[in-house]
Amino acid sequence: MKKIGMQMGILMGVSLSLCLSLFGTLHSGHFTLPGFLVSFLISTVISLVIGFLVPMPKLEAAVCGKCGVEQRSLGGNLLTALLSDLIYTPLISLAMSVLAYRQTVQHGGSISFGGVFLVTLLTSLLIGYVLIFLLKPLFLKMLLKKNGIDPGQKPE
Repeated sequence: MKKIGMQMGILMGVSLSLCLSLFGTLHSGHFTLPGFLVSFLISTVISLVIGFLVPMPKLEAAVCGKCGVEQRSLGGNLLTALLSDLIYTPLISLAMSVLAYRQTVQHGGSISFGGVFLVTLLTSLLIGYVLIFLLKPLFLKMLLKKNGIDPGQKPE
């Protein structure tokens, strides 16, 4: 299960980074391929570091247990998506906001960092939650199958 957890962290981190970076650069109104690639690279590194440092499966099991929710149920998926979103998205949003703010100021623009960060955070939390809720069960099923585990069986 540790191997699956690591694979899950990589898949989720890269997917979340890709989508949030794409959204962020498109939302800025100044999409450039180099800007998108830098954003994607930075957010992927942040996601992977979080994924390796934070024991998400243990946290998810503990939170679901506290709330009395089956981890692989609809309620469990809603709850664990929220948990993952609250752990990953604020840090990624902060890094992307700092990057966007620095680039804007370097090009002579005048914007409020707080405003940039707040809008980015709120929209990223919403997008991140939906992505995590939709992708996590799909990736888990795929990884269980890939690693020779019946996706219908209960985890140990």
